[in-house]
Amino acid sequence: MTTPAHAPLYADPVDLDTYGVYGATALEVGNGGWNRPRYPFQGRVTADGSSGYRAEPGRYHLYVSHRCPWAHRSAIVRLLKGLEDVVSLSYVDDERDGRGWAFREKRGADPVNGFRFLREAYEATEPGFGGHVSVPVLWDRETRRIVSNNFPDITLDLGTQFEEWGDPAVRLYPVELRRRIDELNDYLYDNVNDGTYRVAGAASNESYEELRGRVISALELLDDRLSACRFLHGDSITESDVRLWVTLVRFDLTYNPFAKISERRLTDFPNLWGYARDLYQRPAFRDSTDLDAFSHLGPPFLDEAVTRIEVEPYRADWDEPHDRDSLTA
Repeated sequence: MTTPAHAPLYADPVDLDTYGVYGATALEVGNGGWNRPRYPFQGRVTADGSSGYRAEPGRYHLYVSHRCPWAHRSAIVRLLKGLEDVVSLSYVDDERDGRGWAFREKRGADPVNGFRFLREAYEATEPGFGGHVSVPVLWDRETRRIVSNNFPDITLDLGTQFEEWGDPAVRLYPVELRRRIDELNDYLYDNVNDGTYRVAGAASNESYEELRGRVISALELLDDRLSACRFLHGDSITESDVRLWVTLVRFDLTYNPFAKISERRLTDFPNLWGYARDLYQRPAFRDSTDLDAFSHLGPPFLDEAVTRIEVEPYRADWDEPHDRDSLTA
C-alpha cells in the first residue's frame, strides 16, 4: 500500500538498546567538571535586515521541546510579545535516544520541512554536521537553513526585533535596563540556570558541596531580592524573569531530584515560590508549560563516587494564590 503524500512523517520509536542514551558520551566529563556543548549557529534577526535575516512575519519557525528550559524561554517570549501569527512554532518529542530530538505523534510532525529528526535541520544547514543537536532552533524558511541555535540570542531577538508586529507594551529588554539585565543574566546563568548542571557534573565531594552551595546561596539571594519587588527588575517582566523562571518551574520535579542540590524545595523559599506562581498563572507561562514533561532525571552522567543528599521529586500546587499583587517596584 502506498502512503498518501499528505501523511505526516514520524520518526520510529525511541530505541535505547540500539542507539543508546543521547548525550551519554557527549556529556561525559573528562576534566572534573561540567562542560556545556557548543551552539555553533549564531545568526541574528534584525528589524532592518542588516544581519542578513530581516524580521518579517511568516519567515521564521521555532523548533522547541517541552523538556528543555533553554527552548522553553523562546516559547514564553513568543507568547509574551504576541508573535503567535508572526513566528510559527512546533515541538519535538519529549523522548530521545542516541539519534537526538525527533518528531513523533505525541507532539506532532514537523510542519515546515517534514523532517523526522531535528538533526536533518542541522545537516541541511551544515552537511556532515557532527556536533550537538539542541533546541531551540530558529529556522529560516527563505534560505532553508538554521539561523540560530544559540538560545540567549533567540529570545533577545524575538523580544526586540519584531516590534512592528509585537505587543509594544511588553518591553523585555528595555534600553535603560540592559546593563542591569545583562549583569543579572550572567549571574543567573552561572549560579542557577547552568549551576544546576554543574552540581550534576561534580566529580568530587568537595566540588559537589561547593557547587550546590552556590546554587542555594543564589536562591537565597533571589528570595530576598523578591521580598521587595514583584519581578527581578521592578514592576515589569523582563528577559531576566523568563530566564530564571524556566529553572524554577523545573527545580522540584527535575533539577533537585536529579542533581541532589538542596534539602529545601522551591516551595521553602517563600518569595521565590510566590513569584514563580505569579508568573505561571499568566497565559504566556502557563500555556507554554507541560509539567508532566518534567518528570525525567536527565542523562546518566552523575559520578557514582560523589556522595549526594537524597531528594525526591515533588509537584506543588501551581494554582495556589500568589498574593504578590501589592508589590510594585
